[in-house]
Amino acid sequence: MVTAKNPSPLTKDSELSNALSACKSAFYSVGLFSLGINLLLLLPSIYMLQVYDRVLPSSSESTLVMLTLIALFFFVIMGALEWSRAQMMNVVSLRVDALLSGRIYDAMFIQTLASGGRSATAQPLNDLHQLRQFMTGPGLFAFFDAPWLPIYIFVLFLFHPAFGSVAIGSGIILLLIAFWNEKATHSDHEKASKEASAAQQITQANLRNAEVIEAMGMLPQLKQRWKSRQSQHLSFQSRATAKGGLITALSKLFRLSIQSLILGLGAYLAIHREISPGLVVAGSILLGRALAPLDQIIAHWRGLLHALQAYQHLDKLLTSIPAKSETMPLPAVAGEIRVENCVVTPPGAESPVLKGISFVLEPGMHLAIVGPSAAGKSTLARALLGLYIPDSGAVRLDGAELNQWDRPELGKYLGYLPQDVELLEGSISENIARFDEIDPEQVVFAAQKAGIHEMILRLPAGYDTRIEGQGNVLSAGQRQRLGLARALYNNPQFILLDEPNSNLDHEGDAALQNTLVTLKKSNKTVIVITHRGNILSLMDKILLIAHGEIVHYGARDQVLNAIQQSAQKPATPAEAVSLKASFTM
Repeated sequence: MVTAKNPSPLTKDSELSNALSACKSAFYSVGLFSLGINLLLLLPSIYMLQVYDRVLPSSSESTLVMLTLIALFFFVIMGALEWSRAQMMNVVSLRVDALLSGRIYDAMFIQTLASGGRSATAQPLNDLHQLRQFMTGPGLFAFFDAPWLPIYIFVLFLFHPAFGSVAIGSGIILLLIAFWNEKATHSDHEKASKEASAAQQITQANLRNAEVIEAMGMLPQLKQRWKSRQSQHLSFQSRATAKGGLITALSKLFRLSIQSLILGLGAYLAIHREISPGLVVAGSILLGRALAPLDQIIAHWRGLLHALQAYQHLDKLLTSIPAKSETMPLPAVAGEIRVENCVVTPPGAESPVLKGISFVLEPGMHLAIVGPSAAGKSTLARALLGLYIPDSGAVRLDGAELNQWDRPELGKYLGYLPQDVELLEGSISENIARFDEIDPEQVVFAAQKAGIHEMILRLPAGYDTRIEGQGNVLSAGQRQRLGLARALYNNPQFILLDEPNSNLDHEGDAALQNTLVTLKKSNKTVIVITHRGNILSLMDKILLIAHGEIVHYGARDQVLNAIQQSAQKPATPAEAVSLKASFTM
């Protein structure tokens, strides 16, 4: 399991900050372009000033035409700079995605494994999308434009100190309004988000169990639970919207009012001949431009907060789950399994489920693991596959602990049939080939070894039959046999089957036994977890486990005799329970 660290929200030299640093030259270019754009945005005020103070008094059409042509020329340049800036940030977002998406996908997958599936979520990819979306949106450009606000204020002071003072005061008031908006709505937005997430989880759980819910008439009760969560979400959302709407309206009222009132101030100053008539209009235009970045920041403030939260989540994920270092390739697997005093606590459990398990399985041997429910069999299976890391002790394959192997390389030598078979969306051939490049001969060979080649040929599209969703087009037994073919694909050396015959009919059970015989002839190491005793005759060894401890382990006949003797006179109450519930013949 992965042990999470506790990094600061913005960890220095983290993978995420390094990915952004790799694009710093583009950020510098965007900043330089922003300077050019903001300087050119002075042009409307200057143009208006020249029209009022030069063109109108002189009635010179040639001057008007020349000023207009110059203005249009610089407007075209400004548009090109705007377009180039947007394209640069689009390229930056794509590069950040290329640098991080694969790493985030791996970390998300490891996090799910470490939690035993309890934290299965694609939220990290949504966080990356949120961050990338902010980088290409207008909100980020507002933050690039805001540092040039002093340019406008300086020019307004050149027009008249009163204009500059109004600009400073207006900016401060708008920032205070934005802060007020955030403080007033933050709590309700957070509560609404939590309730929405809870309602969504309830809905997803209900949809996954739709057949059970419908069969037992549970929908009205479950719908009522969902409606309760949804009602809470809407209540908090409505309250936040009402507060935010009021504050936004006040902010808009203030901006419109101040832009109109500065015209009155300009007219007053012009009447007293402190400024020219052209500065009246130019000052109003320039003040609107000066406040524009603040308007954009206020409008996209929540987008910034969401982007910061996404950054923090991703930074924490990548820091708590470091990238795997490359490992030296190990020799091909022979199939020796060695479990050494293994203690395992599954994710979410408070105490160990496996307590000092030790055994050795030689290459080519077949082992049956039996025991009552909750004995620790599935936990042991996950430890044997390296999905659970022991608290102490070790699980070794050919002498090497499983974490010493490169997992994609190790996967070529392993075959695994889980108790609950999940087929993935794609064709049957893709599922059998583990979504690697399809080798038709190996696909058919695996299907033949699993005894389902003829069954697949009877399907409408044969091996090209598409599996959608949970693969409900197939029966539980068919899915289990396809899972077995997937486990056998590419001729793996070590194969673990967890309850491989739990959904099989007589024909499927016979095919499974033929498969086990074939694997024995091929000298494959096989471990089977089972409650049924009809395949024990095909096993070399048996391991009986109860309460996370080994009760019996050894050669098949030896253990069966010990079980038979103990069943007549069990040594301990725990052993009596385990012997009674271990398997059915």
